[in-house]
Amino acid sequence: MAAKFKVKKGDRVVVLAGKDKGKTGEILKMIPEDQRAIVQGVNMMKRHTTPSQAGAGGIVEREATIHVSNLAHVDPKDSNATRIGYKTLEDGRKVRYAKRSGEVIDI
Repeated sequence: MAAKFKVKKGDRVVVLAGKDKGKTGEILKMIPEDQRAIVQGVNMMKRHTTPSQAGAGGIVEREATIHVSNLAHVDPKDSNATRIGYKTLEDGRKVRYAKRSGEVIDI
């Protein structure tokens, strides 16, 4: 069974560990069964492709997956790494908020 994560597609995250430590980017795709995510501009790899009718061959650079444990949400107030909490608003909606600043992330 896939785990539930506090980050999701479209969130701005910062990398906590690895060769791209400190880089920030937006989550393009979540892969919950492997507990991994694809982050824009992070963990770039080179893929050697052969020519086909769809396009020319060559060396294509694209993002590889990164483990979710190496990502932290970016605080909307000061752009530093923050943890995520949940709270219920007075209108009954359950939203995520940044524990560092208290800012609501889900709008």
